[in-house]
Amino acid sequence: MAHHDKKARTGSSLRGKHVLSTRDLSREEVDMLCDSAHQMMTQVKSGVALELAKGRVLAELFFEPSTRTMCSFEAAMLRLGGQVIRLNDMANTSTKKGETLTDTVATLLSYCDACVIRHPEKGAVQRAADSASKPVINAGDGVGEHPTQALLDLFTIRQELSGRDLDKDTVLITLVGDLKHGRTVHSLVKVLALHQGIRLHCVAPAALKMPAEIINALREQHPSIQIQESESLSTELVGESDVIYVTRVQKERFSSVEEYTQVQGSYTIDNALMASAKKDMIVMHPLPRVGEIKEEFDQDPRAAYFRQMEYGMYMRMAILDAVMLS
Repeated sequence: MAHHDKKARTGSSLRGKHVLSTRDLSREEVDMLCDSAHQMMTQVKSGVALELAKGRVLAELFFEPSTRTMCSFEAAMLRLGGQVIRLNDMANTSTKKGETLTDTVATLLSYCDACVIRHPEKGAVQRAADSASKPVINAGDGVGEHPTQALLDLFTIRQELSGRDLDKDTVLITLVGDLKHGRTVHSLVKVLALHQGIRLHCVAPAALKMPAEIINALREQHPSIQIQESESLSTELVGESDVIYVTRVQKERFSSVEEYTQVQGSYTIDNALMASAKKDMIVMHPLPRVGEIKEEFDQDPRAAYFRQMEYGMYMRMAILDAVMLS
């Protein structure tokens, strides 16, 4: 008999709403989703078969490659007891005939209860949502945002640093790599800034710095936030960090191979560097990686990036529950 603890339900504040940017989420909603994800995790690990989404259908519309986001949304919906329709080979759809994204989404939402979209153009998912009749979830829009990744990242930090209070304790989060094009970090810093104890240190080559408008907006909205920037991942900084969040230098975002080659491999996490780090810190990565973290580090208990993927499924269960079912 399927059973679901009522505490896992996130209430109605996100019911029927789009999830497009972490900027749109309140601290209360973020806390609610993290609590719900924890409940989902407990239920799944205890072997409970959930039927919350029985009779519901989720559409997935992916114009860019994806492994983790697409599969974890699919697994999340199936674990909630629902079904999934997936469109990711766009060459074999009516978009090839010139159909607009808005029309494609309207078509899918006439069959389904919500739609998860990934698109290479910043702002495209927002435009599709503007005329959508049911919830649209942004699974990444070019170099724009990736809100569900940010939420799963926050959930990972809360679970892995469970002895720390992100409001009362000082927690240093070091973001490393391509911070200019990395939509995951653009979304993540917005939810991290909702917590009083978080300090941010952004480490990137000059050409790949965190966009100034994002840092300025954070400082404007959260005047007490501490944000530092540097181009070097020093052993001192590694030693002070509670979380090192590594991002891939994204070849597909560069206009030339030469430009990409110049900055690729700027920072590498390996056993030698991590000898300077605290024993109770964690290393995260949204994956895929292309050499930023050496495989030799994978067996280290501080390597949280594979656990991070699993946390992602529970968070996406919570998000689907909140917008479609609660």
